[in-house]
Amino acid sequence: MRPLGYFVHHQGRGHAERCAALAHALPPTRELMIFCARDDIFPALPDHARIVTIPSLFEASGVEAQGLADLDTPDTLHCAPVGWPGIREAMGTIAHWFREADPALMICDVSAEIAQLSRICSVPHVKVLQHGDRSDPGHVAAYRGALGLLAPFHRDLAQPGWPGWMRDKIHFAGGLGIAPMPDRAAARARLGLPPEARIALVVSGGGGSGFAQAPIGVAARALSDWQWHTIGHVERDWHATEPGNLTHHGWVEDAADRIAAADLVVASTGNTTCHQIMAAGVPWIAVPEWRYFDEQHEKARALSRAGIAHAVPHLPTSAHGWRAAAQTALESHDAARMRALIDPDAARHAADWLEDLIARAWEGAPAGHLALVAE
Repeated sequence: MRPLGYFVHHQGRGHAERCAALAHALPPTRELMIFCARDDIFPALPDHARIVTIPSLFEASGVEAQGLADLDTPDTLHCAPVGWPGIREAMGTIAHWFREADPALMICDVSAEIAQLSRICSVPHVKVLQHGDRSDPGHVAAYRGALGLLAPFHRDLAQPGWPGWMRDKIHFAGGLGIAPMPDRAAARARLGLPPEARIALVVSGGGGSGFAQAPIGVAARALSDWQWHTIGHVERDWHATEPGNLTHHGWVEDAADRIAAADLVVASTGNTTCHQIMAAGVPWIAVPEWRYFDEQHEKARALSRAGIAHAVPHLPTSAHGWRAAAQTALESHDAARMRALIDPDAARHAADWLEDLIARAWEGAPAGHLALVAE
């Protein structure tokens, strides 16, 4: 079988977790070559998958040509600085593999430039689709040139503005990359949390700088009969005052247990976090963080439209704001609705879709009939 290529962005861990889930679901005879700037963010991979570490396309190393830093970037590109040896090495490594391996397909998660490199090198690509205002020429070119679009979320979270030609290419894979969530009672027992306690969890994710300390302290004071816990990196504020019902745990290995054990979760709208909360069916105050192309704000709007979360534009700034947000999240909560957007077999269904795309593409099927849309 011809091999697959896979570019994995190294921001956060969701891209790598999706890749690993797909790797395990693909046929073991399908060699998978993964290109990423970090090899330490991946879960265990099967024997037929291998990681090639390439330089980051987004982080300077100090040897770049400074005189070219202000060269105008055309609308068809996003992050394409000139005079970066690391970018030349990364692109050259991938292009060399294209020539030597003659791959069946390249999966891009995510980079419009890698997607366009694949097309220029005459390699069909599948573009992982994220939320956000990505109507710019660079993204549109990557989507139009793709054999298919892989959306790691349920079709009910699709953006209403996506055109028909784009929707026709999409395979929706809600829950891709997350493990089954634990039972609430068992999670509490493992964490040593009282069964009757009211637990609020703040998930400060790894894709950005995290939530600030001060508003979390306000929340804990406003709902003083709750136990408040945070996981992940919390930005310290010199003026923050914290009550005794608030505990910071930092980075943990048991995030799934902590989400499943909670009665209320406050979290941003990164893809992995979203799907863990939905799978656990926990009431949720969704707080989008800054991301390129308003990704998390569009995701928050999608979650709100679907009745999955109570979305607010930022962490509440007052005690009464926190009480109102918590009350709305609890009263509007629908655990069954949340869990319905998770496909426990998302990886297998996505792998089957990829294999179908490959088979029909290389067997000469008409280009307009290549996409298989599924839940």
